[in-house]
Amino acid sequence: MSKLLIVESPTKVKTIRKYLGNGYEVMASNGHVRDLPKSSLGIDIQRDFRPQYINILSKAKLIKDLKNAAQKSDGVILATDPDREGEAIAWHLAVLLGIPMDQLNRVTFGEITKKGIEEGMKHPRKIDLDLFDAQQARRVLDRIVGYKLSPFLWKKVRRGLSAGRVQSVTVRLLVDREKEIQAFVPVEYWTVEALLKTEDGGQFTAKLRTKNGVKPKDFTIRNQAECEAVLKELSGKPFRISDLKTGTHKRQPAPPFITSTLQQEASRKLGFTSGKTMSTAQSLYEGVELEGEGQTGLITYMRTDSLRISDEAIAAAKNYLERQYGKKYVFDGKRTYRQGRNESVQDAHEAIRPTNIELTPEKVRSSLTPDQYKLYKLIWDRFLASRMADQIQNTMSVDLVSGDYIFHASGFSVAFDGFTVLYEESSDDKKEQPTELPPMTMQTGITLEEMRHQQKFTQPPQRYTEASLIKTLEENGIGRPSTYAPTISTIIERGYVERSQKALIPTPLGMVVTDLMIQEFPEIVDEKFSADMEKQLDEVERGGVDWKQMIATFYDGFEEQLSRAESEMDGKRLEVPAEETDVICEKCGRKMVIKSGKFGKFLACPGFPECKNTKRIVVETKGTCPKCGSKILQKKSKAGKTFYACEKGKECGFMSWYEPTDKICPKCGSSLFRRRGKSPALLCQKEGCGYIEAVTK
Repeated sequence: MSKLLIVESPTKVKTIRKYLGNGYEVMASNGHVRDLPKSSLGIDIQRDFRPQYINILSKAKLIKDLKNAAQKSDGVILATDPDREGEAIAWHLAVLLGIPMDQLNRVTFGEITKKGIEEGMKHPRKIDLDLFDAQQARRVLDRIVGYKLSPFLWKKVRRGLSAGRVQSVTVRLLVDREKEIQAFVPVEYWTVEALLKTEDGGQFTAKLRTKNGVKPKDFTIRNQAECEAVLKELSGKPFRISDLKTGTHKRQPAPPFITSTLQQEASRKLGFTSGKTMSTAQSLYEGVELEGEGQTGLITYMRTDSLRISDEAIAAAKNYLERQYGKKYVFDGKRTYRQGRNESVQDAHEAIRPTNIELTPEKVRSSLTPDQYKLYKLIWDRFLASRMADQIQNTMSVDLVSGDYIFHASGFSVAFDGFTVLYEESSDDKKEQPTELPPMTMQTGITLEEMRHQQKFTQPPQRYTEASLIKTLEENGIGRPSTYAPTISTIIERGYVERSQKALIPTPLGMVVTDLMIQEFPEIVDEKFSADMEKQLDEVERGGVDWKQMIATFYDGFEEQLSRAESEMDGKRLEVPAEETDVICEKCGRKMVIKSGKFGKFLACPGFPECKNTKRIVVETKGTCPKCGSKILQKKSKAGKTFYACEKGKECGFMSWYEPTDKICPKCGSSLFRRRGKSPALLCQKEGCGYIEAVTK
């Protein structure tokens, strides 16, 4: 007889079986095998919110196979993922297979490698009931909110809508930001810069900072007249250095990835959605078939909020870096990083890192998909850089006096590149990059080359991107990093939010629903309330809070709000404002509006029911079809990816993933298409031409 080991994903089965060898049968549960029913609330409100779990119908054959295998085995080992969800799946499997909860049959793998599996098998434990209760409390809480609120929205707005404990507050963040943008009134201001030259011939630019006696934050040139007055006062005035500071600044690398920072950086650097990042990371964790190595897990578990790294991994990184870069590039000590939510960090796992540092991205590239390679390289580079020496900068800042005015310039030069030779973290904020200043002392003579001035206006706050939204959710303690990807997918699928390039923009529907939620269910869409609920769930996980009491406290207030909302909104229904377009209805002359149906958005005449004219939405692009010369339309694939196709459709058959431009091929006269990525270029897609032109990003 052999032991039965059950994992979540079938992708892991082959890898784990290879390392365990004879004596073990490995099967996968394919995620959850039991859940709350879809057709009813599935929670007994009167009996301590007892969940009424049922076997998932589509898993009937799998459940039968697992039961048969368990009966024939010499013992069952539950090796589902090492997080709340994995613990819940293990608990449900134990119930399903009749396994006592006090058995030491629960193992977890931080990495799907020989070492990771052997280490996990050495430390079997009981199912962590506190961890399971935290998952169960979240599931019950989210079911109550979703199941009770969604029908309310169907009656008051439209069918098919949903509300959720995390999704509703997430949409509110986007709506609040959009309202800030809409209410923003630009304020005019002017800048003055001096292009200056040192006596040794060095040039630099200094910005007008303030006037003597006025604090910089209180000094603003508000209009052209004020700007001209300043320039007049400065005319003919010499410049002299009034203050000069030099120093050395050490810049340390970013820490290795945790779940949230991986999603943010993959969004910024790779353009990945959070869902794509997590599914790709899952495949790297579960294992890929490597040439000469077999099925191998390439990264540690990707759902973690701990920055801890094992001593063994640190030593391996040090050894690699010394060989590749030399000892001066190796950091041999401990770094202190600011952790976002210290009280809720789960230190059971390491940070996200490569399982084997010797498996460089280039070495495994031929075995990976393009997306797997990009993400693996990002993780590999970030981890290695986190173990490298600081960048050392020689800094200089200088204040210069001209008449009653003070100008300022600062910059740095790199004395030692350190970790930046391999990797630098990106940012959502567009910051002006400091430049290197020429050598100066307090006695250096300065002459004015040119005075520049420019009219500017204050800018509204930026719309959220996935990266900045995830950062805000994490900083405010809303949801968990593992929930961010499904939350963002849900609010887009429900039509509350749209993507425009990288920006996330609330739709009129999202605005209406959020306003209704703020009016009737203020706690559900309150950031602080949501964060407090997360803290309570973390306390349940630690065994400090009884989950049933926590749900009961929430439900009392929630039920009262729901009852009041039903009464206040009795007989009322909210209209979602139609989005007007410039497309004219050819039947009645009205401007058509955008409507949503079960097959997506379409154009409709606002004169319905008198005029029932509808059209599909067509987005024309620059350029023409290289095959037949017709217009090219922008379209979306089933996976939501943008592509471009000839307006004649199948009659022509031309399509491309590259964006058409208005530039013309100098070789054949067809439209050129823009290829983005690491090797951006303009290329001709006319058959037989082959023209390509490299461009900057």
